[in-house]
Amino acid sequence: MFRPLSIFMGLRYLRAKRRNHFISFISMTSMIGIALGVLVLITVLSVMNGFDREIKTRVFSVIPALTVTGIDGKMQNWQSLEKTLSENQTITSIAPFVSGQALLANANFVHPVSVVGILPQQEKKMSELNAKMIEGSLDALLPGKFGIALGEDLASQLAVGVGDKIAVFTSQFSVSIAGIIPRIKLFTVVGIFRTNAGFHVDSDLAFIQLQDAQRLFQMENNVTGLHINIHNIYQAPIFENELIRALPPAIRVSNWTDQVGTYFQAVNMEKHMMFLILMLIIIVAVFNLVSTLVMVVNEKEADIAILRTFGATPRMILMTFIFQGGVIGVIGTLLGVIGGVALALHVTEVVNWLQAVLHVQFLSSSVYILDYLPSELLWSDVLVIVSCALLFSLLATLYPAFRASKTEPVEALRYE
Repeated sequence: MFRPLSIFMGLRYLRAKRRNHFISFISMTSMIGIALGVLVLITVLSVMNGFDREIKTRVFSVIPALTVTGIDGKMQNWQSLEKTLSENQTITSIAPFVSGQALLANANFVHPVSVVGILPQQEKKMSELNAKMIEGSLDALLPGKFGIALGEDLASQLAVGVGDKIAVFTSQFSVSIAGIIPRIKLFTVVGIFRTNAGFHVDSDLAFIQLQDAQRLFQMENNVTGLHINIHNIYQAPIFENELIRALPPAIRVSNWTDQVGTYFQAVNMEKHMMFLILMLIIIVAVFNLVSTLVMVVNEKEADIAILRTFGATPRMILMTFIFQGGVIGVIGTLLGVIGGVALALHVTEVVNWLQAVLHVQFLSSSVYILDYLPSELLWSDVLVIVSCALLFSLLATLYPAFRASKTEPVEALRYE
């Protein structure tokens, strides 16, 4: 019986014209504050999800899930290991590589890089590097031709293009009549790639043909290791443990989290911190809701006393004000969800429009990897935000409602 009457009274108090217009103003402010907090939270978390998705997509397009190497930097009989691993159903692709540090020189400019020797046909199955070529092709990396593919930033720093020659200095030395001299080899630029993956991929990485790399780094027929991709890249740590148990102790296994895992952990931590910080907007609005209900209780003290004399129980009064505050919280949350979802789905277009109108560039790919604002709406995030907003709104009603339920009719009506 008390519930329908409580709902009726709660709605009546919510719609009633107030003698104190300040109460109506604070009530509206509370609703707008909750809506704004929910809207901002949904939008910001969606943008952070978008950044996380885009960066992972770009990084995983060039970085393998797992890497198998020899402890001493060389892997012998790698063909048999490659054949054995390729029979594993979890593995989707596998490719040998040779890697080493070198200096690239052109005219008066010298730049340290990581040089990776690959088999172009197998690399196409391993990564999207060939699709990232803006000039030339990986197919131009032929054995004995000493071709090299550079990142766009690296090529720009060296001021070279396809067809130009650059000198490659390695840490190995040759002994001649003139004494000990570093190994130097001229390479021809056959391709330039742009991954926009960050982590200095486009500025500190160069690719050459596997056999050329073996000759350059004096590896004979050995390789540095094998790159491996699997069906689910997020299962890489688990599969790494399986490989460690199955492979000899002389083989070292690592996964992508060893290379870039710290960065994504930082992004995830930032997302949680942003959630907590922006939740303060909702908490401030909730405090306004407490103030609103306390002032309503004071204004309606005589009405509450009359209801008590007509038989209304304290529980009925309690539920009346809980419902009134709950309606404000629900409406504010609903408005915030509608606005937040709409903005999260179109934030990229909105930011692009603002950039065009204001003639400014908010994001630079040289700083943020991306030159646009991505967004990915996760309904799980929306559910958590809505739950928190409604929970805080409910908690905000408890003190004013409890205070109203303790109203003594005699005391309240003494001076009426």
